Amino acid sequence: MLKKMLDDLKNSINTTLRGLSLGVAALLTGFVALCFLCAAAFIFILDRYGPIEACLAGAGAFLLVAIVLVIWRLALRRRAKRRAETAKSAMQVALMDPMVIAAGIQIVRTIGIKRLVPLLAIAGVALGLLTRPANQNKSDKPDKQ
Repeated sequence: MLKKMLDDLKNSINTTLRGLSLGVAALLTGFVALCFLCAAAFIFILDRYGPIEACLAGAGAFLLVAIVLVIWRLALRRRAKRRAETAKSAMQVALMDPMVIAAGIQIVRTIGIKRLVPLLAIAGVALGLLTRPANQNKSDKPDKQ
C-alpha cells in the first residue's frame, strides 16, 4: 500500500515537472517572438519616420504596457485584501459556533490540560508570526543620511 502511494506521488511529480518544463519553454519562445516583433516594429518605424520617432514609439508602447500591468497589480492586491477580510470574518463566525466550542472542550478533556498548554503556546507563537503584516519594517531605527 505504501509502495503504491509512493509510486502515485512519483508519477504526479513527474507529470507536474513535465508540464512545468513545457510551460517554461513556451514562455521563453513567446518572449523571443515578442522581442522579434518589437525589433520589426522599430525597424519599420525607423525606415518610415526616423530614429527619434521610432524610439518614442517604442517607449510609448512599453510605457502603456507598464501602466496596464501596474493597474492590474493594484486590482489583484485589492481583491486579495477583500478575500483576506472575508476569510477573517468567516473564521470569527466559525469560532463562535457552539459546536466548535463544544468540540474544543471535548479535545481538552481528552488530551488533558497539562499536555495541551505547551501545544497552545507553540501554536500561538506560530500564529502570531504568520499574521504579522508583510510590509512591516524589519527595524525601528531611522535610516542615517
